[in-house]
Amino acid sequence: MGTTKLKIAVLYDIWDEEPEPEPEPEEVKTAKNGKNGKHGKVKPRKKKKKLKEDREEIFEALEKLGHEPFYQVLDGTKQSLFSLSRCGANLVFNLTESYAGDDTMDMNIAAYMDLIHMPYTGTGPRGLFLGQEKSVAKKLFQFHDIRTPFFATSYKGMLDHSHDIEFPLIVKPSSEDGSIGIDGDSVVGSVKELMERIHYIHEEFDSPALIEEYIDGREIYAAVLGNTNPEVLPLIELDLSKLPKGTPRVAGQDVKFDRETEAYKLTKSAVAEDLDEATVEKLTETARLAFGALKFRDYGRIDMRLSKKKEVFVIEANPNPWLASSQEFAMAAKKSGRNYTQLIGEIVDMAWSRAQS
Repeated sequence: MGTTKLKIAVLYDIWDEEPEPEPEPEEVKTAKNGKNGKHGKVKPRKKKKKLKEDREEIFEALEKLGHEPFYQVLDGTKQSLFSLSRCGANLVFNLTESYAGDDTMDMNIAAYMDLIHMPYTGTGPRGLFLGQEKSVAKKLFQFHDIRTPFFATSYKGMLDHSHDIEFPLIVKPSSEDGSIGIDGDSVVGSVKELMERIHYIHEEFDSPALIEEYIDGREIYAAVLGNTNPEVLPLIELDLSKLPKGTPRVAGQDVKFDRETEAYKLTKSAVAEDLDEATVEKLTETARLAFGALKFRDYGRIDMRLSKKKEVFVIEANPNPWLASSQEFAMAAKKSGRNYTQLIGEIVDMAWSRAQS
């Protein structure tokens, strides 16, 4: 592996709100790691103009590896699907986050490539569905004895599932990620606040509300790479400790994406420090189990909370996470001894090996 020269389509999605190919916006309307864009919602991904898009970095890495990359765009039309099927790629590097702005359709893109026998990187349709449907994922975690906060789901008066949960609670859309619908008001401490937030989620996102116990603790991200025996890369922590006093320690949109906010400026991700060996082992094994339980492939990121009692809770699982060189996955890969080109090469090799088996 690593010696076969491949024609690789770098596949990404746009729709009519965006300029034609290779946009350089300060706000990217996207839909998955992202999984945003649904119902016209926008995930701010503000970047300095000098920063490259992740697809550009991946394209350059593929060239360095000796492959022949080219861009392939899905713009929400049937013609773009036909074009994908006829593009002549040996392999697709799948960076799609939605179809026509609908973030629930990313799994259908993977399924389409399965139907036409087109090999692609990353998680398949089952894992993409499970990564998006948080309540279903949490039920699977419980089946596999993976600890996750107790939760309930509610949609317009109907209670789909409920544990006996206690305040404080965090309320968020059940089928969004990229911190869509999460801000300082997401953490509630009374029935009144809870009802108001559930109403907001229903009205704003037309989505069931996922209501779960708020775990006060450290925000730990585990990048997982591989398939048969996946490797958990060095742990990354999003340090929320400098947020203003009284502000809930949650990774909302302002923390993750809005460079102009105080919350963004006060928080940063870095390799997790001051974790004893037993805690690292517990976090690592939890991430590996969650990756497998949700049928993820090639690479994924498991978001966890480490409580003050050193209890590990899986908060969210992200298939095909953002691969920009400045983001947590690449940060973890670098700490493991891999440079960016090597990381991209491993992902390609895993997908190509799977296609040849």
